[in-house]
Amino acid sequence: MSILAEERKLIILEQLRSAGQVKVLTLAERLGVSEETVRRDLKQLENDGLLNRVYGGAIPQKFSNYEPPYLQRQAIYKEDNQRIGEAAAELVKSGDTIAIDVGTTLLEFAKAIQGRQRLTILTNSLAVSFCLMESLNMGRFTGTVIIIGGELNPQQQSLSGVIGEEMMKQFNVDKAFLSAGGITTERGISDYDIHECRMSKLFAQSANEVIVLADHSKLGKDAFVQIIPLEAVNTIVSDTSPPEPWLPLLNDYQMAWIQT
Repeated sequence: MSILAEERKLIILEQLRSAGQVKVLTLAERLGVSEETVRRDLKQLENDGLLNRVYGGAIPQKFSNYEPPYLQRQAIYKEDNQRIGEAAAELVKSGDTIAIDVGTTLLEFAKAIQGRQRLTILTNSLAVSFCLMESLNMGRFTGTVIIIGGELNPQQQSLSGVIGEEMMKQFNVDKAFLSAGGITTERGISDYDIHECRMSKLFAQSANEVIVLADHSKLGKDAFVQIIPLEAVNTIVSDTSPPEPWLPLLNDYQMAWIQT
């Protein structure tokens, strides 16, 4: 089966993130296309500012301001994200007031919220809000869902901007569940979209407890915009254990790490 150009580019970017480099020959074999096709894909990704081509392959840009569209990201690490979402949902208690960020892992988290009573949930994610509406109609939990409004980002299925930020400033929540484009010990939690990151920061600032959901591909990676420093995080839920060099710092921050 042939792989479409956009699908190939997503696979190339994910391989680049996980391995730190890609080789033309290896990609051609994995994708089932010619080396020339891979070179054209790499050239386009370089033109988009997403990588640097080198002899025989490519290496990542130090920072990236690109994130694949929401619907395309749903297929990447789906099973890992489902397990992360289910583990994070165990942290929700009846009576909680929570904020849910934008992201495919947060959608899996929203799907996993069941059997809780009297929840108050704030979100700026359209995908999450539709999922929660269905869950309320099916009686999976009880409570209230508040959509934080603003300007529509159709690719990421989110709402953000000044209107939503002013709305969010009125609230305090027990727990904020955030996604991440990258996590490092130096810059903490980062992501791609400036406006969404401003909303994520407000979610964190409003919360008594900050919980970050991130699969293995996000660890040690810097995205475009910093959201919060690592010490502002209470819990990370991931499909892998923390990098060993991080352990002393996580201990200093008294951070919980839940591995699925």
